[in-house]
Amino acid sequence: MLQQDFVKLARPEAVLFDLDGTLLDTARDLGNALNAILAKNALPELKYEDYRDTASHGSIGLLKLGFGGQFNDFDEHQVQSLKQAFLDHYQANLNQATVLFEQIHDLIKGLDQHQIPWGIVTNKPGYLTDALIVDFPEFAACKVIISGDTLAQRKPHPAPLLHAAELMSVNPENCWYVGDAERDIAAGNAANMTTFTANWGYTRDELPIEQWRADWQLIEPNSLLKHLNISL
Repeated sequence: MLQQDFVKLARPEAVLFDLDGTLLDTARDLGNALNAILAKNALPELKYEDYRDTASHGSIGLLKLGFGGQFNDFDEHQVQSLKQAFLDHYQANLNQATVLFEQIHDLIKGLDQHQIPWGIVTNKPGYLTDALIVDFPEFAACKVIISGDTLAQRKPHPAPLLHAAELMSVNPENCWYVGDAERDIAAGNAANMTTFTANWGYTRDELPIEQWRADWQLIEPNSLLKHLNISL
């Protein structure tokens, strides 16, 4: 259902968020890493509007975008070498242009003020997640951080979300999960959580957003507070 409905929902025991494309706008830093790799391979750099909606698909998704059909001809060694070069550049230039999405500060403030615990479940590697989080004081009250290498499984598998709920001592059925990719919604649905699409994020995917089977679509972050009848 679209966020304009603003139905007041039962207060959740916890709210979980994806990171890239949901809380943080990391696209420019990820795109800069991609362009550095493309330049080293004598390929044309991409503009922000070309790579923005692919940012949630991580290093491999961005490399596929940048190299095009050529990427399919690479062997596993070449793929892993490019991936490591991408991650090395990204880590060395982390958080140069990354910012909170508009209204995320208010959203987190509202959850904190009303004592609704919240956490992060991302597919981003832990060493990058942890390095980003510390630069944003808004994340001080985050109760749990599950990264892409915390468990053997990653989203769209529900295990990371279920693990987060377990660590927070809450019932998954009483949790909300907010994400900007189809894998986020698939993981949340499989974990029996109430799911929300972050329509402000990087929502390009193989399936149109209307087919993700999210319980709710949010056009802006503060829409989540309206579902909770919270005003700042």
